[in-house]
Order: sequence, then C-alpha cells, then structure tokens
Amino acid sequence: MRSTKFLFGWALVAAVAGGPAVAQFGPDGSTPEQKAVVANDPPFRAERLMLTALPRPLRPATALFNGRDLAGWDSWLGQTNPALTYAPTAGTPIGLNKDANKVFSVVREDGAPAIYASGKLFGGLLTSKEYGNYHLRLQFKWGKNKWIDNFPRNNGVLYHSHGAYGAFFGTWMSAVEFEIVPKSIGMLLTVGSSRGAKSFADVDWNVAAKVLVARDPKLPYPYRRYMPGGRLSPLEAFAFNVDANSDAEKPLGEWNTLDLYVMGNRSVHVVNGVPVMAAQDITTRDGPGAKPRPLTRGRIQLQSEGAETYFRNITIEPINRLPQVVVKR
Repeated sequence: MRSTKFLFGWALVAAVAGGPAVAQFGPDGSTPEQKAVVANDPPFRAERLMLTALPRPLRPATALFNGRDLAGWDSWLGQTNPALTYAPTAGTPIGLNKDANKVFSVVREDGAPAIYASGKLFGGLLTSKEYGNYHLRLQFKWGKNKWIDNFPRNNGVLYHSHGAYGAFFGTWMSAVEFEIVPKSIGMLLTVGSSRGAKSFADVDWNVAAKVLVARDPKLPYPYRRYMPGGRLSPLEAFAFNVDANSDAEKPLGEWNTLDLYVMGNRSVHVVNGVPVMAAQDITTRDGPGAKPRPLTRGRIQLQSEGAETYFRNITIEPINRLPQVVVKR
C-alpha cells in the first residue's frame, strides 16, 4: 500500500482514533481543474537509472550524529494526540525541546548507536544549523511497530527547512521532503504553511519545485513519477508530490542508505545507490501572494510520524556540483 502525505493526513483523524479506514478526501483527479494539471504528462517508462560524475567533497565529511547523545539537534513535537494534527480543532503543539516522552532518543541497534524515532507522537528532530550545497548520507531502517492501523509505515527527511517551527499543522517546518514510505522511498513532496488553514484545502503551498514527470496510472492522483525525459512540471496545488522513479528499498528490517545531494535550489535523491528523484527551481514564498525566491539552504529534519524508525551514520560534506542522473543502457 502506498500513501501520499495528503491522503495520510486526511484519513489520520479516523485511523488514530480507532475508526475505519476512510476514503481519499484530498485531490483525487475528479475535477476539471485537477485533471488539467496533469493532462499533458507523458506516459511513464520504466528505465534503470544511475549516477555519473559524482562530486568530490570540498572538505572531509562531518558527522551530524555523535553516537552518544542528541547534541546539535533540537526536537519539535506537535499534538499530544496525533489524531488532532490535521483537525480544525487542533490545540497547542508540545513545542521546542519538550520531549518528555523520549520520542527521539539514542539507542543501540544491531550493536551500534542509532537515533530512535518512536513515531508515537508527530514531530521532527532538527539540526541546530542550516546547510546548503552538500551531500548528506544516512542509514535508516524500520522498527517492528507502527501505531496507525490501515496505513503504511511513514517517515521522512525534510531539507531546506526554514521559517517558523511547526508551520505545517503545528508539527513541521516548511521544507522539501525526501519521503520514506515503503515502495515510495525518495518521493518528493513540498511541505507548506498551514497558518490559518482548517484543512489541506487551505494550505499555503509556499514551497515549490519543478520535476521531470511522467504519468503512471497505477498511482493515486496526481499519477506522477520522476522520469528523465519527462515533462518539466511544477509541484503545486493540486499536485504537490511526485513519486520515486523506482522502488529501491531493501526488505523490512534491513538498513537502507539514503544520499541527498543539494546544490543551490536543485537536489537529487538516491536510495541504496539508485537515483530515484531530481528536482530543480526549488523556491519559497514569505506568504500568500509574495514573490517566490530561490530556496538554497535550511535545517534538516528527521521525522517521527506513526512508525518506529532508526537512523545512523549521518554525515554531511560540502560539494560544488550535483552528480548527473542518466539512463543505464
């Protein structure tokens, strides 16, 4: 089963509260406006992708996780009841560095230190510093438990995080997301601002990007996968996510290696050595109607969102160019 963030959020209230699975209330491609957004997407072709011209680091890699504690990181937690995250009646978030429940902690897993994200409460673990022009590498694996019935495991690495804490429904900063969901690891989503919003329909999608897309009818709306040679399209309402080119995830319980390359307002997502996403023209706005500006740096967030997840071997190194994504012949 695959879930995009908007579908996950719309169904969350019923699922966490123990209710039945609910239908998709977000964009489903049924309106003329939604159909028009994706009308000219070419058909998806499954091709093997590879990276070439890997950049040389300008300096040795820096460890973002010291293996002992969470020094250099801040936590931000949303609602005490995750079922209220996307509800109009949501209350005040738990807030900054108030992780009394150890949603984020340092543990030993498979004989080595790791950051544990419990998933029981929704929030993010954020680097205290901002970064730009880098190669981020980390490993993750799923834990045994997930806490929301009828939904897949869910997590993510949010980069270029900026602006107010909890801008997105009191829980995450505005950012670009390297999605971690089974079968769709490396999906790209934009994480906007929900200030004044009562639902996903009211969100200000102030973060935007452009991706080469193609139509895959097996996916939910907007039916889009990343494909070199596809149509360069903006991520915007109603289509603010693009799925990974392929499923490069290892079996449940094994460690996966994620590489994120960022140069200016462009990025490349890599899963276990396989490039699955490339984005360009990443921008942000300071509010509705404001002029977009290039988004080139920000903090890095590791999510807690409904499932146990472990992160380890988190390093970052400066680069001065992106690798190239090519079709393997």
